[in-house]
Amino acid sequence: MQEKFTHILSHFPEIIATLGVLVAGLVLGLVVKLLVFGALRAYNRRENSPLAQSVDRHLGRATAFFLPVLAVSLLLPLVQLPPKGFEVLRRVVEFALIITFAWGLIKTLDVVEDQVLRSYQLDGADNLRVRKLFTQLQFIKKLVMSLIVLVAAGLVLMSFETVRRLGTGLLTSAGIASVIVGFAAQRSISNLLAGFQIAFTQPIRLDDVLVVEGEWGRVEEITFTYVVLRIWDERRLVLPLNYFIEKPFQNWTRNSAQILGTVHLQTDYTVPVEAVRTELQRIVESSPYWDRRVSVLHVTDSKDRTLELRALVSAADAGAVWELRCAVREQLVAFLQREYPDALPRTRAVVEGTPAAFGPAMGMVGRNG
Repeated sequence: MQEKFTHILSHFPEIIATLGVLVAGLVLGLVVKLLVFGALRAYNRRENSPLAQSVDRHLGRATAFFLPVLAVSLLLPLVQLPPKGFEVLRRVVEFALIITFAWGLIKTLDVVEDQVLRSYQLDGADNLRVRKLFTQLQFIKKLVMSLIVLVAAGLVLMSFETVRRLGTGLLTSAGIASVIVGFAAQRSISNLLAGFQIAFTQPIRLDDVLVVEGEWGRVEEITFTYVVLRIWDERRLVLPLNYFIEKPFQNWTRNSAQILGTVHLQTDYTVPVEAVRTELQRIVESSPYWDRRVSVLHVTDSKDRTLELRALVSAADAGAVWELRCAVREQLVAFLQREYPDALPRTRAVVEGTPAAFGPAMGMVGRNG
């Protein structure tokens, strides 16, 4: 015990010097961070720069760790420690530098995403090109983030001699390993390949309007393995990527957000079709949802008791056509009730028989009247 204490005392000056170098490096890095981001905030207050705001918001915390670690690594040659102690300290600083640098790269992707979001808006009426770009960028961002994490983890692990030897052994048996991994990760790999196909062939895109499994909704998120569909009533439908490669679905915004909507009415055979057609035109012209492309009325079916009328109208997107269809249906029914009540569906009955057969009954009705 006394020998160990004596050993520590003999290296006490070196320990103090090492702590001094570490503290100096940390302080230097924090000072540089404060100066750089202070200047960035001052520039933002003067110019109101979205880029400066994004850098400050996303990179501030990561830089507060990366710059001090970088400064310590630069000052590390000044440390006077025994070879074993110096090697341990060097490894720790190296690990911290790799991890903080990878963190900074990931946050830089958020800055790039902010600039793209600022330049292109998804809330436009016809945003087809923007949705194409966002779908590809989202997939590429997730892929780059995964690569950064994998490379950083690999660099950290490969710095250990044991892991390097293990990696060499695995490479010698790569054939067997690849077969095992291929069977184990078959679904994951197929989902990843489906993700590439969706990102670049784009059967679906962010904010597309889909009808899937009988549900109507918009694409909210596309990940490496699944797609999140935001249903009209705020529910979320989560589907694997393979679903959109292997199964049919409806995409209402594949080439354009413009869409047609139908309204079906069941009426009596006496309905004045031309009057209803004129009323339909008046209704759509007064509606803010009509895009002035299509407004027609056809007789599409004649059944044993009713005549089917179909109104076909157009709107700029799926939400607008829904509102327009509801307004047309409501106002056409009100028009028939008000102007042509006899044109609403009726059931007719013909009673066959001789007048004599109904004589007593008719006489009774007359007496009761």
